[in-house]
Amino acid sequence: MEKIDEIMEIANYCLNCKTKPCQNGCPLGNNIPEFIKCVKEDKLEEAFNVLQETTVLSSICGRICPHSKQCEGNCVRGIKGKPVDIGLLESFVGDANKDKNINLKENLVSNKKVAIIGGGPSGLTAAAFLARSGCNVTIYEKEEKLGGILNYGIPDFRLDKKVINNTIEKIVDLGINVKNGYILGENLNLENLKKEYDAIYLAFGANNSCFMDVEGKDLENVYGANELLKYNEHPDYSGKDVAIIGGGNVAIDIARTVKRLNAKSVNIIYRREEKQMPAEPKEINDAKNEGVNFIHKANLVKIIGNNRVEKIELIKTELVKKEGETREYPVNIENSNYQINMDYVIMAIGSKINKKLAIENGLELNEKGYVKVDENYNTNIEGVFAGGDLIGGKCTVAWASKAGREAAKSIIKYLQF
Repeated sequence: MEKIDEIMEIANYCLNCKTKPCQNGCPLGNNIPEFIKCVKEDKLEEAFNVLQETTVLSSICGRICPHSKQCEGNCVRGIKGKPVDIGLLESFVGDANKDKNINLKENLVSNKKVAIIGGGPSGLTAAAFLARSGCNVTIYEKEEKLGGILNYGIPDFRLDKKVINNTIEKIVDLGINVKNGYILGENLNLENLKKEYDAIYLAFGANNSCFMDVEGKDLENVYGANELLKYNEHPDYSGKDVAIIGGGNVAIDIARTVKRLNAKSVNIIYRREEKQMPAEPKEINDAKNEGVNFIHKANLVKIIGNNRVEKIELIKTELVKKEGETREYPVNIENSNYQINMDYVIMAIGSKINKKLAIENGLELNEKGYVKVDENYNTNIEGVFAGGDLIGGKCTVAWASKAGREAAKSIIKYLQF
């Protein structure tokens, strides 16, 4: 079947529900029934314009969003059968319009200068919506390329760099200035930026891997997944056994990457059952098909070795409901410990921000250790806003992008006074 025939078949499968449950499930609130209606009518540019009202990352989000937990998870078609493949339709529309500029330019605020620290999904989205509104936007990025996790975290086999670069190019073409090699706290100072810009948006993410506080965590060959994926500098896994601790998409990404680097075995260890894994079912199935092993209902309690990793000790878990709650929690089963030979341990249990950097720049943190903001993304510093993974919450590209868009709206209101 030709690609366009397949797309039309998927689009025509959509019921165009008036209640739009799929839109309610999308973090960005994309008008999904409307853009699919345009696809049905073979109006791909109009479909693209509908998506542009809420997102500038359609080609990307269509590929990597956890659709089964968001738009497709709320699709009416999915109640009795397979949901509409919304992700495929979104990426198709984005790709079909890859040579078209981002439009919908407005002149709500002109001659105002905004600095954005961090060029990941949140920073890029904020930059686009601010530039659309007439702001003079400058992105300060520490890496050689913009994109954040898109270029420095998600493997090529899951997201083609050509798609990323095309998307970024279209955003920058809105007239956005880009300054690479700038690091807050080193060659970039918040106080100096405040003197030069009318507003500042902080979007430098939470890039440091979290580590379980277990015996042996400081042994050689214990790594953080974020750092390995970001810099793509790996040890030699050839013929070695590797344990991945965690159950999200980062765990799947690093497991599939390590498997491609000739590891003898790659083992994802997760405290709960497969159905409770945060990772997308498709990504889990892809990992299985590539030979990744899954050890469910097991918790890491110790890493064993003389200087370097030699074994790990696990304990079996059971899922228990707390009184008054429907959610099940993993609880260690006493005396169920067992050991497995292992050469490497990679932590993929989440990420954290650089608290020291935030505090040194006068930013207040919340009880979870993220930058504290109000409902309008204001920090405790006048004219300084923050969003994305820096403020915590659901750490996905779509949620980070939403924060960037909504923060841009708040900045525009702030600049209008």
